Amino acid sequence: MRITLAQTAPKLNRTNLGDIISIIKENRDESDLIIFPELSLSGYMLQDKLIEDAWLLEELDQLRELSKDIDIVVGAALKEDKHFRNVALYFSKGELVSRHIKVHLPNYGMFEEARYFEAGNIFESFTLGTQKISMVVCEDLWHKNVHHDLIEQNPDMIIALVASPARGFNDNGLEIEKKWYKIIESVGQECNANLIFVNRVGFEDGLGFWGGSCIVNKEGHIKHKLKKFKKIVKTFNIEE
Repeated sequence: MRITLAQTAPKLNRTNLGDIISIIKENRDESDLIIFPELSLSGYMLQDKLIEDAWLLEELDQLRELSKDIDIVVGAALKEDKHFRNVALYFSKGELVSRHIKVHLPNYGMFEEARYFEAGNIFESFTLGTQKISMVVCEDLWHKNVHHDLIEQNPDMIIALVASPARGFNDNGLEIEKKWYKIIESVGQECNANLIFVNRVGFEDGLGFWGGSCIVNKEGHIKHKLKKFKKIVKTFNIEE
């Protein structure tokens, strides 16, 4: 299976959709699945801009149409009725086949997601062809109960959309990078699943996002990894 990691630098405005469409069109003939980071359609530090910049599902019909050629996973601030949610959306064969609403919304330090978003409450898997797939969004993976839920789901592939700011610089590297890789390597091994980790880059309101997107195999080893702090779109072959 050919998987494209789109390690992008979303802006705090609605131009992200046009950028995402361009990237998809550039890669659709060379890939089976393209994955963008958390809130890649919206930018991360939305705060009160959420009211203006959140997306309605019907505004994403271009992604639905493009998914006839390539499966697409994208992160969005989604508006439904009066509710705003941080979601991962999976489009395939012209349809929205699954969405995951972020369950664990951080509300400490630099994070204020619980103030603006409504949390989800379930983790579900879905099947495409021979692949059973689970999706998570960022903070979800920092909770052991989620690991247990994923083990019970027994997916073949776990897709993690992430917007992780860089923090913990020291002489030995980036501390948050080490913590993340320890988590995803453990989850990949525990679930005997390929885990696709896509983290954004770029800057917003003083926050710098570190990237380092990667693919973890079923033995819990990182097989492919992108450089930190650089916008990169790259395709890899993985064993299903």
